[in-house]
Amino acid sequence: MNFPSNPMRRRFFATSLIALPLPVFAQSNTPRPLRVVASFSILADMAREIGGSAVEVAALVGPDSDAHVFQPSPADARRLANAELVVVNGLGFEGWMDRLVRSSGYRGPVLVASEGVPVRRMGREPDPHAWQDLANAQRYAANLRDAMARARPASAAEIGQRCASYIERLQALDREVRARFDAVPRQRRRAISSHDAFGYFGAAYGIEFLAPQGMNTDSEASAASVARLIDQIRREDVRAVFVENISDPRLVQRIAREGGGIVGGRLYSDALSAPGTEADTYLKLFAHNATTIASALSAKR
Repeated sequence: MNFPSNPMRRRFFATSLIALPLPVFAQSNTPRPLRVVASFSILADMAREIGGSAVEVAALVGPDSDAHVFQPSPADARRLANAELVVVNGLGFEGWMDRLVRSSGYRGPVLVASEGVPVRRMGREPDPHAWQDLANAQRYAANLRDAMARARPASAAEIGQRCASYIERLQALDREVRARFDAVPRQRRRAISSHDAFGYFGAAYGIEFLAPQGMNTDSEASAASVARLIDQIRREDVRAVFVENISDPRLVQRIAREGGGIVGGRLYSDALSAPGTEADTYLKLFAHNATTIASALSAKR
């Protein structure tokens, strides 16, 4: 740029430049993603599905890992301290979570995703595995939607749309699963799993599940309970026996061998499978479990 040689004209030119409006650069109105920490992989997947680009989600207990016996590390406490929303299942599933929240210094909201579901009980204890019923999963989704929308009001519309789509997929899968089990004779609807994680599934789809371990995997099955289960398998001709991704398969394999049952495949109870595998999302997990169970119950004897 050439400046005028006359001093007065130079001063006027400089003053005019200062008065010119500065260029306006577009600023993004998109809020930064909400930092969500979920207690275990199934909840983390639901949060990602519903939150989309509005959230960044981490799971404390990852794929193929058992939340019942999880031992948090200092790194988990730091992760929690940096969260803006913590999501737990509740119903006694994460016995370690209260201590972790206190030690981390986290002061933000804690969403209990199972809030509002009809709770099954074994004696006085609530059964925490409520996600094993697709109707309950719809309540989980709505609870996640509401909590994330409160934390990121600017993304509430996107979150609401994603949640509505997710619930539609849950409902469609529920119809498919019901149709699949409607084809299985009632007298065949008995199965064995590693621990008592499928009570909600059984109640929803008319299947009786037996297990050597109770609702929690942190205690070993007694010899007497295993012997009773083997006797029941023989007496009632229970043939479908399943191992779980979070449990040592040897006990269930022994029960199948001694009771005359057949191991019908692997079920995913409390955790997703590794990324890129057969049950790496909640919807895939549920579809895999339903297909595996129905196929084993329908097999010729």
